[in-house]
Amino acid sequence: MACLELDRAFARSPRGALKIARVLLALATFLCFVASNAHEAYAALAGLEMGITLLFLLLYLLKLDAKMRWLFWPLADIFNSVIAALFLLVVCLFAVIVKSNKGTLAGGVLGLILLVLCVVDTVLLCKKISLARPRGRNAPAR
Repeated sequence: MACLELDRAFARSPRGALKIARVLLALATFLCFVASNAHEAYAALAGLEMGITLLFLLLYLLKLDAKMRWLFWPLADIFNSVIAALFLLVVCLFAVIVKSNKGTLAGGVLGLILLVLCVVDTVLLCKKISLARPRGRNAPAR
């Protein structure tokens, strides 16, 4: 069995810090929705966002994207961020408008901040990739 190597530079990079911030903010949003007994869809969205972002974080931290080259991972990450932003926009605006209690309102506001982080992550990823360049971490710079 091959030993997995940890990419410490990714955790210190802007993209890595952004992924960590997204996971932590999604956790806080999830906890607000659960503690306030909000609608289950609110908590489910925050929980799924936390889980999927954590999986992408582990993918990059363990350099699995370089080992599993059958999928263009940055593009999958962009799709995840865009879809998450759209769902967060709808659900968190609804949570803020309805504001059945303060926990739901706090979860909605945190979710809207998470939406901004998703958009920033999408912009950073779009700047990183170019479909004309070869894939991989060691691709020559243009």
